[in-house]
Amino acid sequence: MGTTLDLIRQWCERTPEAVAVRAPDGELTYGALWRRAEELAAVLRERGVGPETPVGLCLERTGGMLVAVLAVWAAGGAYVPLDPAFPADRLTLTREDAGVGLVLTQPGVDRALLEGVPEVVELSPGGVASLPAGTASAAGAAPVSPAAGDLAYLMYTSGSTGRPKGVAVPHGAVVNLLESFAARLELTPEDAWFAVTTLSFDISVLELLLPLACGARVVVASAVKTADGRALREHAIAEGVTVMQATPASWRILVESGGVPEGIGTRLCGGEALPRDLADALLGDGVRLWNVYGPTETTVWSSAGLVAPSPAAVDLGEPIARTRLHVLGPDGLPVPAGQVGELHIGGAGVARGYHGMPELTAGRFLPDPFSDRPGARMYATGDLVRTTPGGRLEYLGRADQQVKIRGFRIELGEIETVLRSLPGVRQAAVSACEGPDGLPRLVANIVPETFPMPGGLWPELRGRLRRRLPEYMVPAHLTVLESLPLTPNGKLDRAALPRPRWTRTATAAYREPQGALESDLAAMWAEVLGVTEPVGADDDFFDLGGHSLTATQIIARIQERFAVTVPIALLFEHPTVAGLAREMDRLDPDDLDLAEVAALRDQLDGLSAEDLEALFDELAPGA
Repeated sequence: MGTTLDLIRQWCERTPEAVAVRAPDGELTYGALWRRAEELAAVLRERGVGPETPVGLCLERTGGMLVAVLAVWAAGGAYVPLDPAFPADRLTLTREDAGVGLVLTQPGVDRALLEGVPEVVELSPGGVASLPAGTASAAGAAPVSPAAGDLAYLMYTSGSTGRPKGVAVPHGAVVNLLESFAARLELTPEDAWFAVTTLSFDISVLELLLPLACGARVVVASAVKTADGRALREHAIAEGVTVMQATPASWRILVESGGVPEGIGTRLCGGEALPRDLADALLGDGVRLWNVYGPTETTVWSSAGLVAPSPAAVDLGEPIARTRLHVLGPDGLPVPAGQVGELHIGGAGVARGYHGMPELTAGRFLPDPFSDRPGARMYATGDLVRTTPGGRLEYLGRADQQVKIRGFRIELGEIETVLRSLPGVRQAAVSACEGPDGLPRLVANIVPETFPMPGGLWPELRGRLRRRLPEYMVPAHLTVLESLPLTPNGKLDRAALPRPRWTRTATAAYREPQGALESDLAAMWAEVLGVTEPVGADDDFFDLGGHSLTATQIIARIQERFAVTVPIALLFEHPTVAGLAREMDRLDPDDLDLAEVAALRDQLDGLSAEDLEALFDELAPGA
């Protein structure tokens, strides 16, 4: 087994003029990609990067992101994703835990996110991942060839202790992943893979590196386009994309924004359970839909299965190469078919463990009694499954308090720890409940220091949470309790936490929408988000529980209702009813009252064909 660099290098030598990467900052051929990576690797080695050295990557979604990954590996180091969209406090915790002393970044990234970093290397503008000024002479040394056991990356996930935990993944596990999916997907140099996932989400490893290991093309979508279903769809069509991997939530955005482009014939869905209705929407003539499953601790995906039209629930598929799936009971022994057990995963994809957390590692990475390899371990996933009569694995839920929100793995205990540290909060418990749109939402159940809770405390708490947690971990809804429900032995009774009422969570004092346009928008928001109280003119769409999928639904309704094209970015930039209405008025070149246009349209829709013909003759006689 070679290294990922070996797999990519062979294509760089075989087809140096072929396009390897298309990104918002330009295009890179295989030859240029490899030259840039070698040059940057030499710079990193000069700065002391070698085997096991963690290097932070605080980069936007550009071709330079791929150059940086390959350069870190060619220098012998391991990369640590630092998403510029994450709050500074979160990035600081990650850097300090990983021991990052050097960070690669680029112009435009807020330097406040990197405060306290010992060394920052900025990739200069004027070309994809061009070298820092004055360092080009460092090029020339041969790249390092990492060993299978060397650290490839540290991927940080939510931690139940209140701190994110880093999963240490070795190079051998990455190569096993790539070789397994290269055989299953049968990619060719004619394929183009749509990369839509943040580098801080481990499924990015497959979508960024597998195409390069197969001589195909990576099409990197910008962060703005990944949130805009229509823009994403148009980009995929324009680039001739043939392969895409995404979470169910991201696939729904495309489905509800005009449908998945027919050219995307290979579709991978993972990160959370694939609902049957979505699977049916993704299937079609000539489409190969793969349901993929796996935790970060076993290197992205551990199983994959082709999905066929069927009324049955989608199963977990078959283990990838050199991987074994075991359904075990509390005694560590296999359970009979049909009985529920915890899924344990062994084989080549098992990570080293959690960085700097030996006790937690020992509790989840267990000796593998089913392997004949000395020292082999298996990972206890915490996922409850059972074997169907057909021999397939059916996912049933979690054995702990971990949840998935739009594909992101979240430990509720981490949010609770942060909440309890905030002023005004005496106790806190976080739950995940199905919202009116059928998707899970986070709900903060808190016992305030003074009851009833002072007005304005929740907006203040949410603001503090946003400074410490990624947006997907910030609860959108609040339930205020006098006390938390407890079991007879005094522990939190999560099953007794109240089901939330999807009421308006005030971010400002209620102000009635002004005019027909604001009123229409407020009504749309209430309907899509399932809010049972009137939405105010100054209420924030995202504070009411909105997210990228519901934003796509709102934009689609606006465009249908008002016959005006509204970029989804406008909603993110102006998330209140009044703010969006104001910007929509500015979009109209004829200064027409959009609400009046919509009302006129409603009136016309109610006319018969004969009435419409008569009206047309009256307005344009003789035409």
